[in-house]
Amino acid sequence: MIRYAHNKNMKIRKDDNVMVLTGKDRGKMGKVTRALPSEGKVVVAGVNVRKIHKRPSRSGQKGQIIDQASPIDVSNVSLVDPKTNKPTRVGVKMSGDKKVRVTKRSGEEI
Repeated sequence: MIRYAHNKNMKIRKDDNVMVLTGKDRGKMGKVTRALPSEGKVVVAGVNVRKIHKRPSRSGQKGQIIDQASPIDVSNVSLVDPKTNKPTRVGVKMSGDKKVRVTKRSGEEI
């Protein structure tokens, strides 16, 4: 099995609006609910949904089938530009003494 070094400096963070670029959910937009930088993955609401079968925990209780969003690789999603509502790359610029994320498409701060 080949192990790849994951990007711990992911430019996509929790609560960002992203668009899926590849796979069965291509073109879908959603909000990042969880970022996993050590794995290079993000969890997006309503994207890459799997059905989880839960057994009953006590006698007399029924089992359940739950929809759960699975992680998707960060390379397969792109941040959505708030101005143009299209996918864009993310850049970093200095604003005073702080680093600020900016969109490459419109140059707007995130």
